[in-house]
Parts: sequence; structure tokens; C-alpha cells
Amino acid sequence: MKIAIPMNEQSLDSDVCPSFGRAPYFLFYNSVTEEAYYLDNEAVASQGGAGIRAAQVIADQGVKALIAPRCGENAADVLTKAEVFVYHSIPGTARQNIEAHLNNQLPLINEFHAGFHGHEKK
Repeated sequence: MKIAIPMNEQSLDSDVCPSFGRAPYFLFYNSVTEEAYYLDNEAVASQGGAGIRAAQVIADQGVKALIAPRCGENAADVLTKAEVFVYHSIPGTARQNIEAHLNNQLPLINEFHAGFHGHEKK
């Protein structure tokens, strides 16, 4: 199964980025082969719709599980249509979150925010 995580740095030992749509990078991890790779998030500089664009990248990569601290409604719509489940991350590194997910310790996110639309969370 392919897992995606928003990241500030390209390292499994870095913390998960608090922002999904505006994360600098996305980590993609294959739980079968245990291979990881990163993509730059081209939506990071978008005036609007960063979450939707980021969600489409996740869907296009064949991801089945996104691990993130939060997710907007519009991005969640794209992910749901692509059959990507969104799990709530725990404080810690990507490696810790992957391990928690593989041990069924991460809850699904069932409440999605309306989006920040160019405004940072206060």
C-alpha cells in the first residue's frame, strides 16, 4: 500500500508538516517494498486551491492512505473520490507515523475544516 505524508524536509526522521496543502514536500512510502521517495509540492505557492491541487497529486500517485494533522473539505472531496483514506497524524516523525499506521494506531479524520483560503490558521 502506498502512503503519503506532508513534510517540511526530505527525511523519514523529520516531523510531519502541520499543513497539508502548503507542505514543501510529500513523502510517498510503499509499505510492501519499504521504499520511500519525495516530491516537491508545486501547490505550495498557489494563491488559492493549494489543498485541492495537493490532493490531486496524492491521488495521481496511487496513494491509498494520507497521514496528516488536518485536511480541508475541498481536498477531502478529491481524496474521497480517489478512494484515499485520510488518517490523523500523531506528533512525531514520518517514520513514527508510518509505524503507527501499519499497527492500526491512527484514527481516520472525520471532520474536515472549511479551508484557510490564503489565510494561516490562527
